[in-house]
Amino acid sequence: MKLIADLHIHSRYSRATSPEMNIDSLSKYAKMKGLNLLGTGDYTHPSQMTDMKRLLKRDSETGFYVHNGMNFIPSTEVSLIYTQNGKGYRVHQCIVSPDIETAEQITAWLNTKGRVDYDGRPIFKIPSPEFVEKVMEINKDNFVFPAHIYTPWFSMFGSESGFNSAEECFGDQIKHIHAIETGLSSDPAMNWRLSQLDRFCCISNSDCHSPWPNRLGREANVFELAKPSLKSMLNAIKTKNKSEFLYTIETSPLYGKYHYDGHRACNVCLSPSESIAQKNICPKCNKGLTIGVEHRVEELADRPVGFIPKHAIPFKSILPLQEIISAIYLTAVGTKTVSRVFDAIMAKFPNELNILLDASEEALCQHVDRRLARAIMLNREGNVTVKPGYDGEYGVPEFPKDLNLGKPTKQKSLGEF
Repeated sequence: MKLIADLHIHSRYSRATSPEMNIDSLSKYAKMKGLNLLGTGDYTHPSQMTDMKRLLKRDSETGFYVHNGMNFIPSTEVSLIYTQNGKGYRVHQCIVSPDIETAEQITAWLNTKGRVDYDGRPIFKIPSPEFVEKVMEINKDNFVFPAHIYTPWFSMFGSESGFNSAEECFGDQIKHIHAIETGLSSDPAMNWRLSQLDRFCCISNSDCHSPWPNRLGREANVFELAKPSLKSMLNAIKTKNKSEFLYTIETSPLYGKYHYDGHRACNVCLSPSESIAQKNICPKCNKGLTIGVEHRVEELADRPVGFIPKHAIPFKSILPLQEIISAIYLTAVGTKTVSRVFDAIMAKFPNELNILLDASEEALCQHVDRRLARAIMLNREGNVTVKPGYDGEYGVPEFPKDLNLGKPTKQKSLGEF
């Protein structure tokens, strides 16, 4: 069975999230995307746990929890802010737990360290080694991984908040860490440049705060498992079994909000070399730049671009369908134009990932404008230019001008949707 999993998301109980980040809506939108396994997100929040216990029913065969035909597994993200060796660190750690009972035990322990009821992603002054040790002591089947490892402000390697090595972050508890999350602003190829990461498997998740298909599943993990279960999936990750862990789905790292260096307030976006030439200072206001992911990778890398480790899991780089429609029709992602075209295409195909990864150009041309079909194929082939994201701003996809449709017309191909 093919399992397409997005293991790191949030609920409506996290700050800055959509009220639609609830189990009912997530089940609906995950199917639209083409996913069949979701982390619940935010299980430490009492209201989210109440929702989980009310709605999710455990499948005795797989061990997954099911609601409206969608598989779920308990997951959460915790923000650890602490001092180590006289320096402050801010690291986000994710947990995937085997069952609700284990999730409740972890929450009970965290309640002795602070509050869990104010945010779906709570903050604690717990060093990462202590955190991992306790989580694994509660249940050895827990799966802990560092989230979006290069994000400047809250990650293991963040330019503003992180370490220079995984060993510094986890200490002797590194033995329990088997994977790192690439985050939107990096992809596996960037991580392969760091030999210190060879021991880990690269996984990818959306970290989404809104369920609409442009966000949910924009990054995910694709498995082919004879007997799908949490145990078999995690074993495929831990062993880097390429016959079971087929590939990750990535967005272009340039699309991520922190790929390049920059200063959003001054509309300044710089490559690492340009930033270094400016001494990491904004040329407009003379304040410090937010140092992005590519710059941070260059600082830590000990291998050239293009190096591929022996046991690396492959990946496919695609942008979400609504981003493609937005770029082709020269309008914002959230407009009625994009929604109309997106809904019309989706009515003709099983799900969004089928359109992005599998549908032939011939099949697409039967239902969409040929130029939009060509853009979808260029996206699949990795031939999309992206204006890099920086300092909290998403990157912007750009297609050749002769593909741009401008304002949609009532031409026949559109009318056939």
